[in-house]
Amino acid sequence: MTLFQKLKNFILQIRIKIRCAIKYMLGNTYDYFLCFYPGNTGFFTKKLIRRLVNKLNFDEHNIKKIKDIEKDNIIVYASKNKRYVDFLYYHTKLKLLDLPYPQIGFDFRFFFLLPVKRVLQFFLCHIDYFLHNFQLKDAYSTNYVTKELLNGKSGFISLIEEEDFYNRFVQSSPDPLFVIIELQKNINKPIIIIPESIIYITKPMRKDPGLTDLLFGTHAKPGRIKRFLTIWRHPNKIKVEFASPINLKEFIERPEIEQLDSEFQAHRLRKYLVDILNRQIKSVTGPVLKSRQEITEDILTKKALREYLAEYASQNKLTLKKTHKKAAVYIKEIAANYNLQIINIASWVLTWAFKNLFDELIVNQDEINRMREISTKAPLVLVPCHKSHLDYLLLPYIMFHNNMPCPHIAAGKNLSFWPLGPLFRRGGAFFIRRTFKGAPLYSKIFSSYLEKLLSEGFNIKIFIEGGRSRTGKLLAPKPGGLGMLINAYTSGACPDLYFIPIFIGYDRVLEEAAYLKEIEGGKKNPETLKSLISARKFLKKKYGKVYMRFNEPISIKQYIKEKNFDTSKTSSKEYMQFVKNFGYKLINSINTNAVATPHGIIASAVLNCPRNSFSKGLMTARINTYMNMLIYMNIELSESLLIDPDNTLELVINTFISRDFIELADEDDDEMTENTIFIVKDNKRAILDYYKNSVISFFVHYAYTAVAILEIDRFQFSASDLVTRFNFLEKMFIDEFFFNEKTIGEEDIERAIKGFINEGILVPDVSDFDMFNITSKGLRKLKWFASFLLPFLESYKTALLYFEKYGPDKHTGKDRSKKIQSIGTKLYKGKIITLKESLSLINYKNAANFFIKAKIVTAEDTIQSDSYKKIIDRLILLISL
Repeated sequence: MTLFQKLKNFILQIRIKIRCAIKYMLGNTYDYFLCFYPGNTGFFTKKLIRRLVNKLNFDEHNIKKIKDIEKDNIIVYASKNKRYVDFLYYHTKLKLLDLPYPQIGFDFRFFFLLPVKRVLQFFLCHIDYFLHNFQLKDAYSTNYVTKELLNGKSGFISLIEEEDFYNRFVQSSPDPLFVIIELQKNINKPIIIIPESIIYITKPMRKDPGLTDLLFGTHAKPGRIKRFLTIWRHPNKIKVEFASPINLKEFIERPEIEQLDSEFQAHRLRKYLVDILNRQIKSVTGPVLKSRQEITEDILTKKALREYLAEYASQNKLTLKKTHKKAAVYIKEIAANYNLQIINIASWVLTWAFKNLFDELIVNQDEINRMREISTKAPLVLVPCHKSHLDYLLLPYIMFHNNMPCPHIAAGKNLSFWPLGPLFRRGGAFFIRRTFKGAPLYSKIFSSYLEKLLSEGFNIKIFIEGGRSRTGKLLAPKPGGLGMLINAYTSGACPDLYFIPIFIGYDRVLEEAAYLKEIEGGKKNPETLKSLISARKFLKKKYGKVYMRFNEPISIKQYIKEKNFDTSKTSSKEYMQFVKNFGYKLINSINTNAVATPHGIIASAVLNCPRNSFSKGLMTARINTYMNMLIYMNIELSESLLIDPDNTLELVINTFISRDFIELADEDDDEMTENTIFIVKDNKRAILDYYKNSVISFFVHYAYTAVAILEIDRFQFSASDLVTRFNFLEKMFIDEFFFNEKTIGEEDIERAIKGFINEGILVPDVSDFDMFNITSKGLRKLKWFASFLLPFLESYKTALLYFEKYGPDKHTGKDRSKKIQSIGTKLYKGKIITLKESLSLINYKNAANFFIKAKIVTAEDTIQSDSYKKIIDRLILLISL
């Protein structure tokens, strides 16, 4: 044997011994890679992660997204930026929750986080591989990653990282998205990608970064020091969000994706995921903040507006300089001046104020989560009902405390007084005039401002009723602002626009005394510094609970498509009718999502009694009937009514007594019994009517049906017998209770009859199921429902008596309403009108509008008005008997 052969054999024996030693050290597997994290880490890192895990929790709706995924699916989490802390957090937190947790970090190297033994095993494994193949072992080329995913482990991918991009683009390293796309093409079960974000700074970014942003990273991409300090000092301010899971199998089967090869499919998938995550982050932080001046310049220098200003100047014989100056003044009058410091201070102040004013703010967390989810797709237009000045503050407060940006709020110009005006501007309020009539330039500037807000991605809150409701029920929608928003969408300001109908209800409103004064004809007090100072008295009382409900978002893009409405081919009249119909849809959505409060139910039972005095037993019977019907209709009841209805109702009755709404006929009664007699205070009926009207929308169709049944004047009838009178009432009260374009009168009648059968008011005829019989107790209960309409019938009767005397052209607007009220007051004193709450300026205004618009009253003849008067008189008599 030659020396060379001896040397060769020696080297071979050394290699065999090294391999045996390596095999002994490695055990049964040769798969040791730095991208696998086994779960053990160092003391300091473990302490940091434990703090983050203990302080930072997932919302239930985020957990549900993962739980809803089928267990045999492969799960890959996708993060925008590459952060080891994020991986460790998800690994630890999801493992504790017994959910699929990431173990494979694509392009991650957990070298310094692994135990020494694991690191040694890694080196030995790769040395052995190199000795056999003379190249480094790779997790992708050896199919380690795909094998582990198929074995049930979850992966974690970062989408944007400079070093990883360089390796892919220059060094031709495998793209993790390419790897999982190739894997998906070779297996049947889907790979589910879950885009996720840990948002360390929830404040919106400024357009121009400051010095701290340059040194420690921006809000969107905070540096290590900023992240560490946030975790250590303010972990409760960090927000975790999961987007809706993406089925990779379905994604690559899309027609526009399927035709591409895997490399370009990976590019499209990365772009798609980054877009989802950007929108998700934006839904929490809000758009990039620009200064008020920058917004102003963007609007006024836009080509389309400059052309309009030149045309306006020419038509009105003004200099261009003067027109530009006028436009700049309008922008200054309108525009908000969004300021985060003011919003943070306001949050602290409002927390203190609301704790003093209210027992509780009740919201549905699932509805807020749904709203946040939809905000990742397009800007939101928040459409709450408007019952109090506090509506301006409550909704932004709730959104701010649920990690959503405060919206820009359309506020009446009457609220721009010092010092509140500047503060409101900094809180996101922009101010609007009550009317745009005779101000085309102002209208154009305002619509341009709305368009700019939407194009920047801001959410907007508007009150489509125009002003606060003084009656407790919703007002008819004002189409002006709504039309501008829809027009901004059709002009391309945003890809879609989601309208969120929102109910805000109060056990008690702060302004009830002011509303009573205005309803009865008093002058509205203007908002001033003096009125602000005097408002401190409200902090001395509690006003019960506030209820806030968020209905299903309505996509304007989808709505236009459903209606097959082409805005480019319609006249302005057709467009405004379309807008008005959409406004009614929003109003109805608010009504259907309203909460029935004990104050509203008991006020209804009190006022719907035929006389000013009644027994507790009779009132309780009415309350129970209304409650049963609300439960049958599946109406949302206030929390207190669900938990302890008897004690809640008793408490409200005592509140009404203590507030002097009702009083005991015998003041010496120590204990209330079924026979205890109450008297309604005449001067408080209008306030009780306000609370009654807060639940009246639930009962309107039942009231119409009850009146139609009573008018038939026989104990047996069919549903078809009721249609004429039902439609008559629905048409007459169109401005009081709004139509629903999804239903017709026959359907509403059928629903009401089923409710009456459930309550034992009616029974189907045994010989003819199309006929119905009134039960022995049914006649009395029908009047309990019909009585909801009595104040309105009396108001409309008074309006007809006015027209009989003065005709339609004698007075206009407020003068006409006040004249009708004057007649109503005389009729009330003469006991021709019995209900003081019918002396309502708002009822009179709606009645006059209807009779003139429907041409019931004309200067030529009185045939129709006489017919209406006879019908109304007959219905009042039927209900009152």
